[in-house]
Amino acid sequence: MNVVSQLDTDEIINTTLEWLKTCVIGLNLCPFANKPFTDNTIRVTTCLKLDEDEILSTLKLELERLGTTKPAEIETTLLVIPFHFDDFYDFNDFLYKANEFLVLNDWEGVIQLASFHPEYQFAETSVNDKGNFTNRSPYPIVHLIREESLSNALDFYPDVDKIPDRNISTMNALSEHQIKDYFFWLNGNKKCR
Repeated sequence: MNVVSQLDTDEIINTTLEWLKTCVIGLNLCPFANKPFTDNTIRVTTCLKLDEDEILSTLKLELERLGTTKPAEIETTLLVIPFHFDDFYDFNDFLYKANEFLVLNDWEGVIQLASFHPEYQFAETSVNDKGNFTNRSPYPIVHLIREESLSNALDFYPDVDKIPDRNISTMNALSEHQIKDYFFWLNGNKKCR
């Protein structure tokens, strides 16, 4: 059994917040992330379970919490899973199950899932393709997004379809040194800078 102290859990959350601030917001990979970050309405929580059914149970609790909490309190949730899914393809398989879970429990159209992983790799790319860094994070993360909030944000953002290409261009423009600086955990250091 994995015993984790509150200090370790705090470090995982702080590392995730540092990634969010430095990479996602700092590189403008998600133009919608800054407002909830500034408003302190992003819930970052950990799931320390090692069993997929228990992780799905935690996901269910977080879906229910998001569904019963006003957006002014929790706009979106990052569910960090630090001790499971080291393999990206296992994580991808789990996401398929998680999305099926949304459908079976009437969350489809209400909450959308996005994913981040330390070894994230888009289809038809090489593992070293810099574009993969747009979705790389210190730990496996399932992002719970309110469909209504996303729809509202998209109404005010021009050329939303260009975001992925712009993000890939941003990553390709970074030097290897900058990649290591922004993605600080690559050096085996998951502590905040």
